[in-house]
Amino acid sequence: MAVSHPIFARVFARASVAMDRAGAAAHRRRLVAGLRGRVVEVGAGNGRNLAHYPSTVTGVLAVEPEPRLRAVLRAAAPDAPVPVTVAAGVAEALPVADASADAVVLSLVLCSVPDQAVALREARRVLRPGGQLRFYEHVVAETPGLRRAQRVADATLWPLCCAGCHTARDTVAAIRAAGFTVVELDRFRFPPAGIPGPASPHALGTAVRP
Repeated sequence: MAVSHPIFARVFARASVAMDRAGAAAHRRRLVAGLRGRVVEVGAGNGRNLAHYPSTVTGVLAVEPEPRLRAVLRAAAPDAPVPVTVAAGVAEALPVADASADAVVLSLVLCSVPDQAVALREARRVLRPGGQLRFYEHVVAETPGLRRAQRVADATLWPLCCAGCHTARDTVAAIRAAGFTVVELDRFRFPPAGIPGPASPHALGTAVRP
């Protein structure tokens, strides 16, 4: 499946650096802390998570469908502290064998996949029993006012400008519905200061495949 968002890719590559400086780097570290063995990172973007993988990870398969982001990801891979292989692919059809991964990492990707349920079924398929799903996503708001703003954003220009991103998805509920057990969950606002925007409610956590 071809996925090309050239304008968004350029904007995102710059914005992700600014996000990390504003505190997202600390969330990325928490996202992958303590992982071991073979990891599949889905929608790895321009590789901002790679620097944070611990030495207990034996290898990362970084899957990214967008060609411009994948080129940046490929350039970043040699500087990672763990072995990284970059592959083209989409969340709904991962180039990975059944039950072969110790962990799947999803970072700011479930907002934009065409079908969350299919993507999460794929993550479950490639995970070994007992394997971990680590997620860091912006999610549906907990307050009615911001939820209304998210629905308006999703129904107008937000998905068009942000490569299919939807802000009002209840991603944590979707993870549970896919058969995972959520064992750690932190909800927070990012950025932490200023007026909350449609994409400001975030969730970071760990789920386990039974």
